[in-house]
Amino acid sequence: MNKQITIIGAGLVGSLLSIYLSKKGYNVKVYERRGDMRKEAISAGRSINLALSDRGILALEEAGVMEDIRPLCIPMHGRYIHKVDGSTAFQPYGNRGQFINSVSRAGLNAKLMDVAEAHGVRISFMQKCNGINWKRNEIELEDLLSHEKQHTPAGIIFGSDGAYSAARLSHQFNIERFQYNQWYIDFGYKELTISPGAGGKFLMEKNALHIWPRGNYMLIALPNIDGSFTCTLFFPFEGSPSFESLGSIEKVKVFFRETFADVVPIMPGLEVDFFQNPTSSLVTIKCFPWVHEDSFALIGDAAHAIVPFFGQGMNCGFEDCSVLNALIDKYDGNWKNILEQYQQLRKPDADAIADLAINNFVEMRDKVGDEQFLLQKRIEADFSNKHPDKWTPAYSQVTFSPHIRYSEALSSSTKQEEIMKEVMKLDDLPAKWNSSEVESMILELLAKRG
Repeated sequence: MNKQITIIGAGLVGSLLSIYLSKKGYNVKVYERRGDMRKEAISAGRSINLALSDRGILALEEAGVMEDIRPLCIPMHGRYIHKVDGSTAFQPYGNRGQFINSVSRAGLNAKLMDVAEAHGVRISFMQKCNGINWKRNEIELEDLLSHEKQHTPAGIIFGSDGAYSAARLSHQFNIERFQYNQWYIDFGYKELTISPGAGGKFLMEKNALHIWPRGNYMLIALPNIDGSFTCTLFFPFEGSPSFESLGSIEKVKVFFRETFADVVPIMPGLEVDFFQNPTSSLVTIKCFPWVHEDSFALIGDAAHAIVPFFGQGMNCGFEDCSVLNALIDKYDGNWKNILEQYQQLRKPDADAIADLAINNFVEMRDKVGDEQFLLQKRIEADFSNKHPDKWTPAYSQVTFSPHIRYSEALSSSTKQEEIMKEVMKLDDLPAKWNSSEVESMILELLAKRG
């Protein structure tokens, strides 16, 4: 059995995968293009805060590292909506006791690398993957400090180097009929910061994901353990308003005063952040095949980059690791079977969560402030409480139900949305939303649709 594992990329998924594999007795080496974030200053404005939910937590627990991660997490029990008129509303996630966790990408990544090295994983930084020699099963690496190149025997290779994966590019040119789809939405994002109050006090509700929905765009904020909030403006690249149209400090000030008035007093670095932090794009990537024989596989964003609007990019990548771990046990180290089954299981789910994430963008930026949408969600929650065996809301299926595959959640939520379109046509619905009439109609429509 091949006991040598090479992982290209020491990000979140690569680091967690290295922990899983090292605990199974594999000799794991990881090569990372960036410097060591634990020793170098990390520039702001390049990372959306992450929402760790049940799928990711399950994988971290399986790997035995969740207790190391828990101190970095802040529970968020729901969405805290900030309307244009200054009023607010709280929308809980799921049932009582269900929550997602705000966690710093850099803090989480650093902790996972610490744990990996404690289990014998060797991580080499500033190492660029220039390609893979498939006949010799070697990786060509370039040291970005010395510019020296070396060909390193690789064993089994995992490409875990993100959406713009060098490993995937090399794989793509090695495989006939490689399918690759990449598309960007017409919105970018920019990171901003709400400062902590005196003594590290949170200046907004701590245990919530804050959203300023504005129809065609939105601002969100997630809490940090130092009392600050990492904010992300999801905004069109062009048009009015857009990143293009806000070309001066005065225009930014006026726009925020008119559109996000309650944020301005607690965002003292707005102008500096807006013009110093990069405007980044949002991409979805679908590709196939992910694997090559018994010696190579893509994992995480390298296989299936998605937009962040369901908070599942990291959780999906961590679930990749969990599924792979179970298959290693099932097939007792037969890597051809392991990788074939990994691809067969995960490809449909990765495609499904990519589609769900795009759909959720419209919900977050627009519908969460719409009374009809909120009424629909109340009806769904009420029916689910009465018939938990027949209806689990789409958000709960994805976020709080790791036993439900993403592909199953997409199919189920599509059927549920069709049913709710019919229900929402009822006359005088706000007065009878939790009536037996509505309950009976949903039961009847469920029966018709199987």
